[in-house]
Amino acid sequence: MDSLELIESFSEFKELKNIDKQTMQHVLEDVFRAMLKKKFNTDEHIDVIVNIDKGDVQIFLNKEIVDDGEVEDPNTEIAYSDAIKIEPDFEIGEEVTEEFKFLDFGRRNVLSLRQNLISRIMELEKDHLYKLYKERVGEIVTGEVYQVWKKEIMVLDDEGNELILPKSEQIPSDYFKKGESIRAVVAKVDMRNSSPVIILSRTAPEFLERLFELEVPEVFDGLITIKKIVREPGERAKVAVESYDDRVDPVGACVGMKGSRIHGIVRELKNENIDVINYTNNPQLFIQRALSPAKITSIEIDEEAGRAKVFLKPDQVSLAIGRGGHNIKLGGKLTGYELDVYREGEVDVEDVDLEEFGDEIDGWILDELKAIGCDTAKSVLDLGVMELVKRTDLEQETIEEVFKILNAEFE
Repeated sequence: MDSLELIESFSEFKELKNIDKQTMQHVLEDVFRAMLKKKFNTDEHIDVIVNIDKGDVQIFLNKEIVDDGEVEDPNTEIAYSDAIKIEPDFEIGEEVTEEFKFLDFGRRNVLSLRQNLISRIMELEKDHLYKLYKERVGEIVTGEVYQVWKKEIMVLDDEGNELILPKSEQIPSDYFKKGESIRAVVAKVDMRNSSPVIILSRTAPEFLERLFELEVPEVFDGLITIKKIVREPGERAKVAVESYDDRVDPVGACVGMKGSRIHGIVRELKNENIDVINYTNNPQLFIQRALSPAKITSIEIDEEAGRAKVFLKPDQVSLAIGRGGHNIKLGGKLTGYELDVYREGEVDVEDVDLEEFGDEIDGWILDELKAIGCDTAKSVLDLGVMELVKRTDLEQETIEEVFKILNAEFE
């Protein structure tokens, strides 16, 4: 392999990896210089000239002319009698420049040189990819599904870089086949075994925020600000928006005429219900809006405990809680308060807080009941077994056992 073949092989590699010519030239010079330093123990007397375009490498050794018989290092010095054979006008103390032939390296050194070049360029490529995507965290990328596994999907971007979409970052109803186009947000960039791993997400709130920026010009331009987003991916999301221009209705602008703007986002999120609400600094009003479409009668806020009691008419309770308890759960996350739902005028002094049953009922079961707004024994019993089966992830047998324990309290 001569210098031309070596440079040409790396010119092709450079084209594939998008490494600029100047960087490629510096890498080649460094690797050649390292090899020469190893061979001659120094590189101070050496000039390396790389021309990427011509596929040419030239190496020149600069040797000092000394008296005959006084040559101590033939790599850096040359006898006067040999120097005048090259140029009769040379004098002692001057420098002679000789070209070092590429083939003088020897085949083994050439192969080692090639391996070093590959290693250096791979490092450059990894570093470039890491920096590129580190700056894109929180941005939407579009790619093509290349491989589908049980726990993750491999996606290729426009430049053929490998991105990973884990199962945990997919919407539950997501289903992708090889070759399909996919959109996701860059969640994070990790380094594993010295290689960058780009993790994508379709469940992150940032994904929904970027989709709003794409679909709603006022959000992209900054006329409307998204204050907070909370999601149960694939089920429901709540988006609090605010406008700095009184002439712009933030909710109306985000939803669009007859829902034209929001529909595209809903389709992308596999029919996730999206509630867009006006942000306000008034906590009572914010809670009221967050639990829409339920109509709230009154609210009692305990700032120190970070809790709020929400009183509703009996026919509004199920609306406030929502299917699977998603509405009240997201309402609490959006407002920052633990929300407790009460039927108006039905505060029962004989009722018992669910926490009192901690010795008889497992904590995770109590948490599941609280998630749908049931925090007392009677609020659980009033709903009935089948309604609780629908609203929670609990088995019917588990709920029936809970009912036995709660009923025993009032017998």
